Amino acid sequence: MKTPDTERPRPGAAILRTALRRNVGAMIAGTVLMGLYQAAETAFPIALGLIVEHTMQDRSLGSLAISIGSLAVIITTVSLSWRFGMRVLQKANTTEAHRWRVRVAACGLQPVARDVDLKSGEILTIATEDADQTADIIEVVPLLISSLVAVAVAAVALSLADLRLGLLVIVGTVAILSVLAVMSKRIGASTQEQQARVARAGAKVADLIIGLRPLHGFGGNHAAFGSYRRVSTDAKRQAITVARVNGVYAGTALALNAVLAAAVSLTAGWLAFEGRITIGELVMAVGLAQFIMEPLKMFSEMPKYVMIARASAERMALVLTARPVTTPGPERPEPGGELEVDAVRHGTLQGATFTVTAGEFVAIAAYQPRAAADLAAVLAVNVAPHAYEGVVRVGGREIADLSIESVREHLLVNPYDGEIFAGTLRTNIDPSGTGRAIEAAVEASMLTDVVALHREGLDYAIRDRGANLSGGQRQRLSLARALAADAEVLVLHDPTTAVDAVTEQLIARNVAKLRKGRTTLVLTSSPALLDAADRVLVLDEGVIIAEDTHRNLLAGDEAYCRAVAR
Repeated sequence: MKTPDTERPRPGAAILRTALRRNVGAMIAGTVLMGLYQAAETAFPIALGLIVEHTMQDRSLGSLAISIGSLAVIITTVSLSWRFGMRVLQKANTTEAHRWRVRVAACGLQPVARDVDLKSGEILTIATEDADQTADIIEVVPLLISSLVAVAVAAVALSLADLRLGLLVIVGTVAILSVLAVMSKRIGASTQEQQARVARAGAKVADLIIGLRPLHGFGGNHAAFGSYRRVSTDAKRQAITVARVNGVYAGTALALNAVLAAAVSLTAGWLAFEGRITIGELVMAVGLAQFIMEPLKMFSEMPKYVMIARASAERMALVLTARPVTTPGPERPEPGGELEVDAVRHGTLQGATFTVTAGEFVAIAAYQPRAAADLAAVLAVNVAPHAYEGVVRVGGREIADLSIESVREHLLVNPYDGEIFAGTLRTNIDPSGTGRAIEAAVEASMLTDVVALHREGLDYAIRDRGANLSGGQRQRLSLARALAADAEVLVLHDPTTAVDAVTEQLIARNVAKLRKGRTTLVLTSSPALLDAADRVLVLDEGVIIAEDTHRNLLAGDEAYCRAVAR
């Protein structure tokens, strides 16, 4: 039975409550200071009215001095309370936004994927814009309360002059908020949809950047750009819709506030004309009608920001409350480095079975590239163990029983499209900064020419995604990073497809030498790497159909010869 909507838990609301609870101290301090600011602002026209009232009766220099001193105190209070109140609230806001950014980023970077239908670009948008807008609730609540203080002080002051003026402010404020509360719901829904469309456009950009070179290679760039144009146009149209709704909201709020201020001023003028209030009270009422515009404007904008914060919190909840696709076990692999794949069925794999013993260098020649990609995904635990048939064992233990941290420490799968990060050659090769095996990895991957080409050497600056490197240089940099990690079991997926034959031959020889005594599995069709391996497994139609050395397979297997000969 489905849970009724009224009883369904609201993860977005829980996020907002957490943000508010964590910043109670800052919000109380900010509310007090901003309340003092609004009270002092409202006190200014009240003081002017009193000054006019009493100055007309007592025209002495002492009264003038007291009046000037009172106004100076009020102005000083306004200035200092605003300055320090906003400082407290904005610091809390920024800190809270940072906390949520870190949490969302941590979920996106977890080694075990979460069951959420979002791309990396969408998660990036959630971790930035949505985190900021959610944290705005910390400022919204104190500003809402302080605006209420200003309206209350004004209503009380006007009621002391004439009850009808105070009631007019109270009734008008309630009417304005009622109208704007209905409009703010539309803003929240529109903003949530805008954020989703912007996130999809960001994800599309990320995909295009990653695949730009291959797209140019087969002429698919125009179709891809057309696809992005459609997504981007949708985001633009929604942004215009949101801007239009916000404009209508702001215009309506301003108009209603102006109508209330005019109503208060006209009513006060009529009461003064009738002799029911004094000139000083008239000055106070007109002044309050002008000053009350600011807190009313702020007060009327708060529902909009609450709905925006709520919409952003709901989007963050998509990531934060998503369950991992698998639950890792508590065990660790036995030392040694053996890798076993037993009757695995996933994608194009149809019961693949093989074993790589500890310290062995094995190559797999896959006749169908998709099969190599499916095998790499299974070994990298990008596919949950329960999502495929068969068993993968690392160090004698089933991968489903191992903690993901121990798998990552023991087994490293380096994809053919490994990411290159903005930084330097050194930080890309050794992200953790341990400094181990960097030189050996650079030499083995034949990255020495890139290092020698720049006087900064390993400290040469790399742009995001390696934009200032060629395809072959990026691939060798990724390989150097994998080798420098010195994992007990290393799986390389097509590590030399972008390098020339001579460099490929040298890399194959160097990798075999560097990894001697360590377990290494290479998924490749490179003759150089196949020849450097202790043995070659042939993967065809999802199963291992042959096993021998590269040279023996070349001599006795015509299909193998056609598949790998260049």
